Amino acid sequence: MPWAFSTAASRKFFAGLLEYKKGNTFGLTAFTSYGSFWLTLVAILLMPKLGLTDAPNAQFLGVYLGLWGVFTLFMFFGTLKGARVLQFVFFSLTVLFALLAIGNIAGNAAIIHFAGWIGLICGASAIYLAMGEVLNEQFGRTVLPIGESH
Repeated sequence: MPWAFSTAASRKFFAGLLEYKKGNTFGLTAFTSYGSFWLTLVAILLMPKLGLTDAPNAQFLGVYLGLWGVFTLFMFFGTLKGARVLQFVFFSLTVLFALLAIGNIAGNAAIIHFAGWIGLICGASAIYLAMGEVLNEQFGRTVLPIGESH
């Protein structure tokens, strides 16, 4: 949980502010929203351990993750003019949230486990996208193909 709070949440908020400065509404919305996701998820999981609230049940977590899945689906539509790898990241993230929601609501550990594999694929593709954007910009040419924007 310290990683989620210190790294995921704070860096996503910071990245969102940088996107705001560049005039990139999509980047601003995506980064600050997913920063909020990590912040709220840590709160949901940590507050019961601190005795501040009751532990959430699986159905609550399922609905919470499902709502993030709906948001991510809408964000996916925003990627359709972007790079193909960006589209894949948001599509796989949508599938991840959907599977986590279904798995939690149904109490099905196998679905949640499978969602973990989708999460690894999504994360690896996001790392590839980030490296592609950095290297391609740095070298002024395509070093790692990301499926150029339309």
